[in-house]
Amino acid sequence: MRGQIIYLMGPSGSGKDALLETVRRLSDGRLRVARRITTRGGAADAETREYEESVDPADFSARAKAGDFSLSWNAHGIEYGIPKEIDAWTRDGLHVLVNGSRAYFPEARRRYPDLRAVLLRVSAEVLRERLRARNRETPEEISSRLERNERFQKEFAPPPLPSEEFLILDNSGLLSHTARQLLDFIHAPALLCA
Repeated sequence: MRGQIIYLMGPSGSGKDALLETVRRLSDGRLRVARRITTRGGAADAETREYEESVDPADFSARAKAGDFSLSWNAHGIEYGIPKEIDAWTRDGLHVLVNGSRAYFPEARRRYPDLRAVLLRVSAEVLRERLRARNRETPEEISSRLERNERFQKEFAPPPLPSEEFLILDNSGLLSHTARQLLDFIHAPALLCA
């Protein structure tokens, strides 16, 4: 049986990194979390160092030209690439969880027509507080992110795929609850394909 790509989307500050790490710890051996190569710069924090690698733009460009990425996109001036090892993993029957971009979703779906998508949501109040707490953005940038998140929420309502292929998760509460819901979705029998 072939594994599938599970494409996780959500606004910055929604808790994707923490969710990925929690799901990785709780999952059995049938799931891999894809590494993400970025030009973000700076040292990875404790939540992302296992699956995110920061490289300089020239290195990223060279890897992209060499065909090292199965998926790649630019968001907010940062390049992101998912190494092509994910294709070998799915051929081996493993499910692969990808930290993706909402704007890149149509292209990811074109590349992997059977991918399943997860949209992580949080309340505007929780998102605002998380963005403030991490102290990366100015108040204007936070307002811009909140506005962009509201637009994307409307874009994905109703979900663009049937419910067995698209899950909307609210991550405003307990992370462990969100992680269990995601794992249930990932290991649902419908996920397995010939």
